[in-house]
Amino acid sequence: MSPQTRAVENWTLQPLTDFVREASARLVLVLTPSGQVLAQSGFSRAVDVMSAAALAAAIVASTSELARQLRQAPFAALSHQGPKTGFFLSTFMTERGTLAVLAVYDLDVSSLGLVQLFYEQLAAELKSATPRGAVPKQVLAADFERELTDSLNTLFGR
Repeated sequence: MSPQTRAVENWTLQPLTDFVREASARLVLVLTPSGQVLAQSGFSRAVDVMSAAALAAAIVASTSELARQLRQAPFAALSHQGPKTGFFLSTFMTERGTLAVLAVYDLDVSSLGLVQLFYEQLAAELKSATPRGAVPKQVLAADFERELTDSLNTLFGR
C-alpha cells in the first residue's frame, strides 16, 4: 500500500491498491454519487480530495440528468485527455448502491485502455467485497462536521 492510499471503508483498500498499481493511475477516488469518499490514492491534501470528490459527484449528477432527458440509460463512463494527463470517471452498482471511481493518469505511463481494463476488475472486486446487508448510516447535519473530520483524518492517516 502506498503511503498516500487511504480508505475510510477498509473493504475498498486492497482493490484500490491493486487498481492503482496495475493501471498506473496517479490519483484515484472511490466515492458515492453524493461525493462521500470511501477511499483515495495519490492525494496529499484534504482540500484536493474534497474538491475532486465534489467535481466528480457533480459530473455524475449532470451526466445522469442529461441521460434522463435523452430518455436513455445513464452513460457508462466519461473520459477526457489533455496533452499529458487523462481522467476516467465511471459508476457501478453494489449491494450498498451506486459507487463512482475517478482515476487520473499520466499519458506517458498509462492509457485510457489500460485504465478501462483495470477499472472493470476494480468494479468487480469492489462489488464482491462490499459488506452484505450493511448500509452506511446517514450523516445528520449535526454530525456532519465531526463525520467529515473523522473521515479526512482516516484518509490522511492522522
